[in-house]
Amino acid sequence: MLNPLWLHTFKTLVEVGHFTQTADKLHMTQPGVSQHIKKLESASGCSLIRREKKGFELTEQGRIVYNYALKVQSEEAKLMENLSFDDPYSGECKLSCSGSLALLLYPQLLSLQQTYPDLSIHLEAAPNQKILHDVQSATVDLGIVTQTPSNLYQSTIIGEEALCLLMPKAYEKYPINEKILFDCGLVNHPDAIHYLSLYFSLCGEQALANINVEEIPTTGYINQLNQILLPVSKGLGFTVLPASALESFPDKDKIHIAQTKKSVKETLYLVQKRNRQLPHRYQTISGLLQEVFAT
Repeated sequence: MLNPLWLHTFKTLVEVGHFTQTADKLHMTQPGVSQHIKKLESASGCSLIRREKKGFELTEQGRIVYNYALKVQSEEAKLMENLSFDDPYSGECKLSCSGSLALLLYPQLLSLQQTYPDLSIHLEAAPNQKILHDVQSATVDLGIVTQTPSNLYQSTIIGEEALCLLMPKAYEKYPINEKILFDCGLVNHPDAIHYLSLYFSLCGEQALANINVEEIPTTGYINQLNQILLPVSKGLGFTVLPASALESFPDKDKIHIAQTKKSVKETLYLVQKRNRQLPHRYQTISGLLQEVFAT
């Protein structure tokens, strides 16, 4: 790599056209300028200038090195501009959340992008553990999770989300107990065990709290959120999902929401990697998320 200080001296010499004036401009001595040029020629392995009386001419190699010096200066200027320019309405935004939240948030994020076309929204649906892993590894910059993050993360409570125990319509007249659930079977999905455990422990039904969720028979597995309720609507099992997932399902009239003594809600945490300063555009994103959950 060519010494950037020598390159700068050479570029200035070419543009000024005189050794003494170059030395004055760079606050150097004339021998110091000459030494930079000689060192640059030695490093590049060729003569860059041809001296003629009181002046000089560039060699062909000198023209190539001068153009390279111009390119280096341009790239450095662009870098400094990118480092200092932090538009709250421009740039790439990488977020991750659950599938149900993605259904809720993506239209809102797209509306924001329509208002500010220089924003680029990248949203990934993932379970809690993957979201936290991706935030820690900087694969995504912001995440929304439903478990209290460790001290590796900076987190803010931005809202809560209701969970629903969703049964086929044929079960709407039956009381919810262990036998009914075991007979019906679980439609499994990536967050099913987490949602079931939380729901059973908080719904106020002691009979459900005593169920070992790992022992419930499964009737199938699907990791596409918009498909999880399809087997439930066809009478092939039950599941637990956030209420927002049911709202977006076209055949929700074929699904029964089980009633328990207490409603169950999950706290939502907006997380980022601790001590990582995010660009200002993420303040725009955070503001939108807070508005969505406030309503």
